[in-house]
Amino acid sequence: MRFYLLFLIIFSFQVVKAQDSVVKVLDTVKWVQKSTAGLDINEVTFVNWNAGGSNSVSALFNILSSLRYKKENLIWKSSIRTRYGVNKQGNQKLRKTEDELELISTIGYRKDTLTNWYYSGRFNFKTQYSNGYNYPNRDKSISRFMAPGYLFIGGGVEYGKNLEKLSFYFSPLTFKGTFVLDQELADAGSFGVQAAVYDNLKNRIKKGENARTEMGVLITNAYETEVFENIYVRNQLSLYTDYLNSFGNVDVDWEVVFDFKVNDYVKATLGSHIKYDNDIKTQQETAIVDVFVERGAKLQWKQILGVGVTMDL
Repeated sequence: MRFYLLFLIIFSFQVVKAQDSVVKVLDTVKWVQKSTAGLDINEVTFVNWNAGGSNSVSALFNILSSLRYKKENLIWKSSIRTRYGVNKQGNQKLRKTEDELELISTIGYRKDTLTNWYYSGRFNFKTQYSNGYNYPNRDKSISRFMAPGYLFIGGGVEYGKNLEKLSFYFSPLTFKGTFVLDQELADAGSFGVQAAVYDNLKNRIKKGENARTEMGVLITNAYETEVFENIYVRNQLSLYTDYLNSFGNVDVDWEVVFDFKVNDYVKATLGSHIKYDNDIKTQQETAIVDVFVERGAKLQWKQILGVGVTMDL
């Protein structure tokens, strides 16, 4: 008699630290700090499983921390978000699944307590930690730390009765900097920077630029609410178009996340993340080895699904 055994381990663990702390309250002076940390680990192992399958283990670590200061008609909000995930499947080498580092800081001032409109200035920075590859090809990285890196600095107006739950931000003058500090990627013209110039013998006569600057319009919307009992939705939308380079071509960054609270300890997450950047062109390989033809930009989409155990510390 043949023996079939399935050994399946799915372990998902998430540590959450959420703390709203009032550090100092003097009249209308108030500091509020909130931090959340999470860790998900999943493992699947097969032994003599006739339906087939591949052993795998994955982990995802994330941190979200925010700090808010409010005094009379002045409000200052800052936050940091970081995510890093890896996956190991069968005999394959370790692969990266998530890699993100983002810093946001906004300062706003309103003329009185009756209005919900703020004159605001905003700083936003994004990059990643480690090299990215077009798997299974590991010979050539397609991204690195600060390749790319994105910087937004601008001023405008922001509307929101409760800015932590709902806000609309409009900036008619926002600087966008795209940084590619890896020279090989810069020479290839990755992420919209000016590519290197070569002669007929393919000798480089001018290095690729490491930065691209733009000045344009930025519109953002952030929304968070409980749509049904124990079902929460978070929406973040960013639209940007440059005045000088192809005005009207809009860069889109749209993320929607649903959090399903099963009970005090179990939570599920379903999310969608859509990106479009007209400056990031795609390349198509030709019949000639190492010769590529540049194509237009494409819509980028990422879907997220996770189930885990939560714990408040």
